[in-house]
Amino acid sequence: MRVLISVLFFFVAIATHAEAPADCEPSKWGPEDQIGAANLVTPERVAAAARLVKKGESHPLGIIIDSNTPAYPPRSFSLQVVSPDQAGGKRLFEYEGVYTDDLVQMWFGIGSQLDGLGHLGEKGYFYNCNRDADIAQITGLTRLGTHNVPPIVARGVLIDIAKYRDGSPLKAGDAIGTEEIKSAAKAQGVSFREGDVILFHTGWTDAMLESDPAAWAAGQPGIDNAAAEYLAGLNPIAVGADTWGLGAIPPKKGDMTFYEHVTLLKKNGIYILETMNTGRLATEGVSEFMFVLGQARVRGTVQMIINPVAMW
Repeated sequence: MRVLISVLFFFVAIATHAEAPADCEPSKWGPEDQIGAANLVTPERVAAAARLVKKGESHPLGIIIDSNTPAYPPRSFSLQVVSPDQAGGKRLFEYEGVYTDDLVQMWFGIGSQLDGLGHLGEKGYFYNCNRDADIAQITGLTRLGTHNVPPIVARGVLIDIAKYRDGSPLKAGDAIGTEEIKSAAKAQGVSFREGDVILFHTGWTDAMLESDPAAWAAGQPGIDNAAAEYLAGLNPIAVGADTWGLGAIPPKKGDMTFYEHVTLLKKNGIYILETMNTGRLATEGVSEFMFVLGQARVRGTVQMIINPVAMW
C-alpha cells in the first residue's frame, strides 16, 4: 500500500509540474524575481533620463482624487479629518497649539495608480508562475507586492493619439492598434527604446472626467490586444495612458476585456500606469521627458495610488 501511495504521489507531482509551463512562463530574470521590468532601471538609463531635463519644467502625472472620483466598482474613497483629544478647547501642549490628523478608508486602485504584478493573471497564475492560492492572502500579497518596486527613473515618451487622429478626444471603445502606434510615433519623431515608460494621450480624462464622470468610468478608448503584444516586445518598464484601464472598453470585436493586463503584467512583468494626467504634455508637445516614480511602500499591496513626475 505504501508503495502504491508513493507511486500515486509521484505521478500527481509530475502532472502538476507538467501543467505549470502551459499556464505560465518563468521570468527571464529568474524564478525568484518579483519586480519584472523594473530590473531595466539601471544607472546608465537613469543618467540618460536625467539628461532629458533641459528646460527645468515639471508636471504631475497624477490626478487629484476625492470621494467623488469614479472608480471601477466596488472601489471607493472616504477621507475624515480629526482633531484627537482636543474637544472643548483642550490643549495637548504647553502652548496654544492645535493639530489635525486624517483617516482614510479606500481602495488603492482609484485615480492615478500603479498596477503591480500581482494584479491580474490567468488560469490561476500571476507573473513568474506565482499561483493565486499561494500569494493572495486577505492581509496582503505574500509575493509581488508593489512595495517591492524600486524607484522608477526612466525615459518617458508620450504618444499623442488624439492629435494623430484629428485633435479630438477619442471615444469609448476606440481601439488603438499596432500600426497606429507606429505611425503616431513616427509623426512625432519618437523612437522606442528598451527601458522606456510609454504613455498614451487620448484626451479621454481631460474631456470626460469632470463633465460626465459616469460615462468616463463606464468605458474608455485604449490599446487592443495585439497592440499590447507589440508594446511588450519593445521591453518597456511600464505602459500607461490617460484612461482608467489602458485597454479599449468595450473591446473591439474578437478582443478580450482587460487582456492587455495579462499580456503586460502576467506574461512580461511590465507595469501598467492608469489615469495619467497627460494633458499638459500633449498641449505643449512634450514627447520625451524624464519620468520619476517613488510609490508609497505599503507591504503586500496589489496597486498603489501614485503621482509620478514628468520633467523636461
